[in-house]
Amino acid sequence: MSQNNSVAAVVPAAGVGQRMQSTQPKQYLRLAGATVLEQTVKALLQDPRIAHIYIATSATDPFFPKLSFASDRPITRVDGGATRAASVQSGVAAAHAAGFTWVAVHDAARPCLTAQELTTVLDEALADDVGALLALPVADTLKREGDNLRVQATVAREQLWQALTPQVFRSEALLNGFAQLGVDNPQLTDEASVIEALGQQPKLVQGKRSNIKITLPGDEQLAQLWLTAKS
Repeated sequence: MSQNNSVAAVVPAAGVGQRMQSTQPKQYLRLAGATVLEQTVKALLQDPRIAHIYIATSATDPFFPKLSFASDRPITRVDGGATRAASVQSGVAAAHAAGFTWVAVHDAARPCLTAQELTTVLDEALADDVGALLALPVADTLKREGDNLRVQATVAREQLWQALTPQVFRSEALLNGFAQLGVDNPQLTDEASVIEALGQQPKLVQGKRSNIKITLPGDEQLAQLWLTAKS
């Protein structure tokens, strides 16, 4: 496989998952016989173009060394940071130093990524001048909150999309963006926002509603159901 078609996956996994109200980070909860992070790595291996996986964890993470990945491709741990952007920057820098032009950044807590989604977003990104991300057209009515949990306004949902991952961009572009904007910038909530801040327009690729991010209590049960049905 040519290096042009090889992609490094970067998985930021240094978060503690406070909203899950769990005694351990959400990426280490067990689902369908493995941890969330192990299931996520398995999902990323569904496309042969993913040639190397970089996982950014806390330097003192006690859980990661206990994991077992069934992978025929290298997996490298790098030190994550205090923010998602800092962890992503660490992984992207390692991938860029290893010669990868493209990186696919994927949330550690999205274990239900399908092979079709992964293949499609890679196809679209590698053929694009900017890059691409999985996303979903917003289906629900959106409300803007005012004071005291009262509805201030209904937000028009036309042309609104919910960003998912993977998000696939050139490693050099992301590193340039982090250097210019900083990894503590609150506006950098995903990788597409870095590229957007540089004045570019990433391509939207429709994903699946099953590609959920485990964030709140109960999300892990939905992921469990999907992974069990899939296997």
